[in-house]
Order: sequence, then structure tokens, then C-alpha cells
Amino acid sequence: MSAGSRTILIVDDEAPLRRVLERLLSRQGLRVIGAGSAETAYELLATEQPDALLLDIHLPTMSGLALYLAIVHRWPMLEGRIAIMTGDAEADEVRTWLERHQCVVIRKPFNLRQVTDWLTAVCRIGEERARGGAEA
Repeated sequence: MSAGSRTILIVDDEAPLRRVLERLLSRQGLRVIGAGSAETAYELLATEQPDALLLDIHLPTMSGLALYLAIVHRWPMLEGRIAIMTGDAEADEVRTWLERHQCVVIRKPFNLRQVTDWLTAVCRIGEERARGGAEA
């Protein structure tokens, strides 16, 4: 992955998982920001502009699904740059939500390759959009 100065925000209340992802992605040249709650993530987004976000569904006070909607409402340019991480992708409410919102799902337990492959695709799309915007 040609990360350059890419930034990713990881939102997961499980600190050990967040640390593993932070270490892996930092080694690949990404700047990684971690948040353990939806509120912290939303506050960080007011000052940070990540290139991609990984959101856990089960957060302490607000679901990752509700956070996703709040983020794309306030920062629509992040739509398509957010992946939901969950072990409950087959739960009825999650399936119904995913049918309405075309969002990448990374199922837990996942292998780290799934995350890096998704990030590579997101970065590639971002670079293509940037080139297209420069040509217009």
C-alpha cells in the first residue's frame, strides 16, 4: 500500500484490538488515530481529516451504525471511506441496516489482510478522485 501521509481513524472500545491495528497500520506508513468511543471519534473528526475510518458496531454509548450516519451527515466526503467491523453481520438489525446503507463490512474475527486490502482500495479511489478533481 502506498500510504504516504494517509491517516486512518480506528473506533473500537476494545483497546487490545485497537492497539494491534494501530501497530500493523503504523508499520505500513499510515498515521493512525484511535478512539474508544463514538463521542471521542466525533470530536476527533472536528479537527482531523482521516482518509479512512474503521468503526466497530458495538460501542459503549452509541452504536457504530448510528455513528456512521452522524459522520456521513456532517462529513459527506467520508462516505465510501468507512468500514464497519462486526461479529454480528448476520443479526437482523445489522443486516437490515446494511441493506439500506452500502458500506463495507469487515467481519470479526478478521485477518489483517482484509483490513489492508480495503485500505489499499480506499486510498486508490481517493487518489483517482484527487486526480479527477485536479483535471476538472
